[in-house]
Amino acid sequence: MASEQTQVVSRNQVRIDCRALRHNFRRITAAVGPGVTVMAMVKGDAYGHGMTELAAVLADCGCRTFGVAELVEAVTLRRAGIGGDIFVLLGFVPDQAEQFLLHDLTPVVFLEQDIQALSQAAVRHGRKIGVHLKLDCGMGRLGLLPAEVPAFRQRIDALPGIFLAGVMAHLPEADQRQAASTPRIFSCFQQTIDRLGAGFTGIRHIANSGATMYFQDMHCEMVRAGISLYGCYPDGGTGDDLEAGARLQPVMSFVTRVAQVRDLPAGSGISYGHTYVTTRPTRIAVLPLGYEDGYLRDLSNRGEVLIHGRRAPIRGRICMNLCMADVTEIPGVEVGDEVVLLGRQKEAEITADEIAGWMGTISYEVLCLFGNNNSRFYIDGER
Repeated sequence: MASEQTQVVSRNQVRIDCRALRHNFRRITAAVGPGVTVMAMVKGDAYGHGMTELAAVLADCGCRTFGVAELVEAVTLRRAGIGGDIFVLLGFVPDQAEQFLLHDLTPVVFLEQDIQALSQAAVRHGRKIGVHLKLDCGMGRLGLLPAEVPAFRQRIDALPGIFLAGVMAHLPEADQRQAASTPRIFSCFQQTIDRLGAGFTGIRHIANSGATMYFQDMHCEMVRAGISLYGCYPDGGTGDDLEAGARLQPVMSFVTRVAQVRDLPAGSGISYGHTYVTTRPTRIAVLPLGYEDGYLRDLSNRGEVLIHGRRAPIRGRICMNLCMADVTEIPGVEVGDEVVLLGRQKEAEITADEIAGWMGTISYEVLCLFGNNNSRFYIDGER
């Protein structure tokens, strides 16, 4: 009976370092200063790290403001006991407006139907609810164009039960420090707010991770920390120009274990399509993961993993549940040895940005892929 109750876990594990998360939050908070609120972006299941788990860790170290994409995420956080302000950034279905009152959530609005539904819900509950207006000052995505803002603001002022608590926008190129669009869009943002008049005293926020780190004059009253919170630099950098204590720390690592070690003669094709053929006697470590686990086919014959603290290249096409690493130059590799796909082993490290380069994407997608497709284990040496 005891053996039947033993927990069975996958060999493929995403490890989440809560200590690194705390370090990053404190580093960002210190950098923006005491007069600026840090909104922790925990949408997308906290970029694959686990939304409710990480929100609880952040709350424990002083975070009081969280950002999500959809209403269902915000309600999930409240039901998990997360307090503070929770912003819903992508709008909502009008018949769900009452949920903002029931769960004390902050809506970001950009449609007439949004403010109408919120007003009616607030009146029914005998309360007032503050809304944040979403501007499109050059992102080309959600929001109101600057010319539409004055009339929309008047509409908010005319409706009972709601008031304008803040204005936000987004920067499309803040991860590129020299991008000409960033100061131009920020100027548009400021000018649009100025046209609201002296009566507007709400919160302004436009700074994503890029602007938070690289454009201090754009912090306003609040910044929205996303990828930086999870230990990646928006421009794909490493932070080597910073003192060790000031650098961001990666929160996620991804490991597996060797399933089999095989010796193949020269001229052996590896995996589907024989896209790699050995040119010498080759020792291959077979790994029990593939594109089902977020380790995409794009990494075929491109990716590398760490075994015994050394890099081993991926050979052949990645399968749904298997891939192969060349360990010919790494002595002593055995079945069961730990393999690091993302993270550090001894002195070697593979970063999310490096994997993103092999895949032709960005670190955000790498983290979401790995975190949302594998069992997560939380490492925490401090509460």
